[in-house]
Amino acid sequence: MNLRGLKGSIVALVTPFDENGDPDFNQLGDLIDWHIANGTDGIVTLGTTGESATMLQEEDDEVCRFTVERVAGRIPVIAGSGSNCTQAMLERSLSFEAMGVDGLLLISPYYNKTNDEGMYMHFKTIADAVHIPCLIYNVPGRTGCNISESVVARLSRHPMIYGIKEASGDMSYAMKIARYLSDDFVMFSGNDDITIPILSIGGSGVISVLANIMPHETHEMVMNYLNGHTAEAAASQLRYLELINNLFLEVNPIPVKTALGLMNKCGDNLRMPLYNMSYGAKDALSATMRKAGLI
Repeated sequence: MNLRGLKGSIVALVTPFDENGDPDFNQLGDLIDWHIANGTDGIVTLGTTGESATMLQEEDDEVCRFTVERVAGRIPVIAGSGSNCTQAMLERSLSFEAMGVDGLLLISPYYNKTNDEGMYMHFKTIADAVHIPCLIYNVPGRTGCNISESVVARLSRHPMIYGIKEASGDMSYAMKIARYLSDDFVMFSGNDDITIPILSIGGSGVISVLANIMPHETHEMVMNYLNGHTAEAAASQLRYLELINNLFLEVNPIPVKTALGLMNKCGDNLRMPLYNMSYGAKDALSATMRKAGLI
């Protein structure tokens, strides 16, 4: 399925684990089907929310292959193939492309970081080698570094760099890079709390944590805005804001996994070093979920 032209709500999908800590493919399949039935426009597998940083490469491969097969072309599948090792990111990207994903999510190098030319070459190396669209991923709160405006400008001209997942939470930065948006380079919000503001400067949608528990509502909010029903979309953003904030009371994906467990959608098992949500935070999350009618 062609990733180009994709708009709407793309879920940053969790990876369910069973009681032994292994990927639970029965639950993953049920989640995928639920999302498609409820209007989710695309799936990101093996992102931050999917706990890929806690998984072995063999497990990543199994989850990616299963997701592509279960989706079966019904909606686009984007695989998180990022690494702070460019060669590792290249190998993962080529492997996931061969499995049939529709696009790749490429993170900026974390821990070792780099300078601007190194940042540019990190992404260009993969984009030069693959034949499917790539989204670069700016999330300085996780990586400790920002993709500079000048690097975004250069990457926006690469034919295989289709867009950016912008998760800095900095609207000033987002507005600067919005100047480079076109039919060939798009922006998705990486922060649920500013989905509508990102859409207002030309964004195409959201890569969403919230969509894990509210797939229909997240899709409707984005499409309402894109279809001109801006007041209704803004009202939804404000209505969901407390719940969104409580999904980040602790590091993602601890709260959203907890929420899915409370909804009996999948187990709330996490991979170390991620651990069970603290009682006070879980109580606050549960209260907002009850208010939203989710439990």
